[in-house]
Amino acid sequence: MDPGILFAVLAALGWGVYIFGLKRYFEGYAAAQLAVVVNIFAVAWYAPVTGTSLDPASIPTVAELGIVGVAVVFITIVFIGLGFVLFIEALDGGDVSYVAPINKLVPVFVLPIEIILLSQHLTALQLVGVAVATMAVYVANYEGGGLFDPLRRAANSRPAQFALASAICYAVSDVGKRVALQELSIPTTLWVPILFVGGTVVLLPLAVRDWQPVRASLPKFAAMGLLVAGSEHVTSVAFSLVPASIGSPIINTQAVVAVILGGVVLREAQFGTRLVAAFLAVAGVTLIAIGNVSTLVSVVG
Repeated sequence: MDPGILFAVLAALGWGVYIFGLKRYFEGYAAAQLAVVVNIFAVAWYAPVTGTSLDPASIPTVAELGIVGVAVVFITIVFIGLGFVLFIEALDGGDVSYVAPINKLVPVFVLPIEIILLSQHLTALQLVGVAVATMAVYVANYEGGGLFDPLRRAANSRPAQFALASAICYAVSDVGKRVALQELSIPTTLWVPILFVGGTVVLLPLAVRDWQPVRASLPKFAAMGLLVAGSEHVTSVAFSLVPASIGSPIINTQAVVAVILGGVVLREAQFGTRLVAAFLAVAGVTLIAIGNVSTLVSVVG
């Protein structure tokens, strides 16, 4: 297996467990506070990796990054934070098994961004993938009734709206990660703490407004921070090795992991239907990835 794809699979497993953990163990905390506390622990866990692995000579200067490079880093951090806040809002109002398949349509939005900004090409197979992935939203909202009832439910559902808005934000950040790690050559062991520290700074003003005591939950926050540190590391390694339109679909198969955990452990309603929706999302983004691989092979050939 290609190393980039292997790291993307590991990231999918880690983030799937993370989604489940957010819903299961952290009710009562505002999204911004959740992100800030988890990021602080993640930085602490990851610091030894950065300290022992980062080569100072590999760190690009601000002059080398340029205005565009600095803007890419800033926009990526902001959109990760915004995507997380919107995702927590979606989880607060909906089941994991409902929100995850919709939110993990990130590659549907990654593809047009890469086409516009990075000159990627859309293939017929990728168009089919977009259609299949979009069907996941329909199935996730299916409860019987008329043909267009699921679409109306999705349009009127606040969790679905938040989940889609979060997916768009994560799509922007995924492309930003790819640019930062490949085009800007920011080392992974530097990029990961940049994301954690930057996200903390961006969300801290929101977090302090609705701050709740965390002492009783410190072990859970510490465990979640470790999970996030590991997941973000393998995610960044994946994006440093493959295009975002390949890495993002694989990483977002975390939807299936989250749906299974939500259905089996939390016994959420309509588990079967939402599992089908999750598999449709995965099938769609896989077709997008395969289509992108075909394009790359034809270009190289």
